[in-house]
Amino acid sequence: MEWLNYHHLLYFWAVAREGGVTKASEQLRLAQPTISGQLKALEEALGEKLFERTGRRLVLTDVGRVVYRYADEIFTLGRELQDTLKGRPTGRPVRFTVGVADAVPKLVAYRLLQPALTLPEPVHVVCREDKPERLLSELGLHSLDLVLSDAPAPPGVNVKAYSHLLGETPVAFFGTDALAAEHRRGFPRSLDGAPVLVPTEGSSLRRSLEQWFDAEGLRPRVVGEIEDSALLKVFGQAGTGLFPAPVAIEAEIRVQFGVKVVGRVDAVKARFYALSAERKLKHPAVLAIREAARSELFGGRVLESARTR
Repeated sequence: MEWLNYHHLLYFWAVAREGGVTKASEQLRLAQPTISGQLKALEEALGEKLFERTGRRLVLTDVGRVVYRYADEIFTLGRELQDTLKGRPTGRPVRFTVGVADAVPKLVAYRLLQPALTLPEPVHVVCREDKPERLLSELGLHSLDLVLSDAPAPPGVNVKAYSHLLGETPVAFFGTDALAAEHRRGFPRSLDGAPVLVPTEGSSLRRSLEQWFDAEGLRPRVVGEIEDSALLKVFGQAGTGLFPAPVAIEAEIRVQFGVKVVGRVDAVKARFYALSAERKLKHPAVLAIREAARSELFGGRVLESARTR
C-alpha cells in the first residue's frame, strides 16, 4: 500500500497558501532549499507537476489546485480534531463546492444557491465559474459537489454525470425606457429590425432564440454577442439594445438594471440543470436547492431527471 507523506503535503499546502516558497519558509521556520526539495519529492511521488513558474511567481497547475483542495480539507480537519480533544467548539460548517457554468445568469445562480445558505446546519459555499466541460471534469474528480448549468451534460463525455432538471422559465425581452416604449407595441413583430443583444453562439438560449426568430420570420438587428450574462445586461442598461433574460428573475432585473419589460416569449424557455456525479442527490445543500427551485423559483415547471454518461 502506498502512503502519502503528510510532511510533504504540509509544505506544499503552506507554499500554495502563502503564495511562494519564501513566505512559506518563514511561516514554517525552515530553509527554502528544504521546502523546495520536499515539493519536488511530493511531485515525484504523485507523478504530477503541482506548480508552474510564471515570471517570479509559482502558480498552481490544474492538478495542483485539486491537491490543494484536498490538503486544505485534511489540515482543516486536523485543526478541528485538536479543538475537539481540547474541548473547544469547532462550529465547522458543511463545505459545499459548486461549479456554475458561465452561461447561467448570475441572478439565477444566486437564487438557486441562496437556499443552501439558510439551512439549519451552517454551510460554507465555494463557487467556481467556468466552461461546462471544465466543470464536468472537476465533477468527475469529485472536486465539485454540483454543477449548475443551462443544459444537461452532453452525450459522449468521459465523465459519468446525472442531469437533474431544476425547472424552466419563459424568456422576456428588456430594454431602457426609450427602447421599451418604441418596441413594446406590436411585440413580437416589433423585434423585426430592432437592435438586440444576444448570448454568444453555442449557448442553449442562443439556439432557442434563433429557432424562434426563424419560426416567426423575425430578423432583429444583432448589435452585440456577449458571453457573460451580467455584461450583456450592462450593455442593455446602457441602451445598446434589447436583451433576453429569464422571466423567473424579471423583478430583480427591472430593479437592478433599471429597465422595462418589452414583452414575454412563452415559446422560448430557459432551462437550468443540476449536474451531479450521483444518480440520487444526497448532499443537504443540493436537496435544498432542488426543492426551492421546483417549488419557488420555477413554479413547478420541472421535467423528469435524465441520466447522461
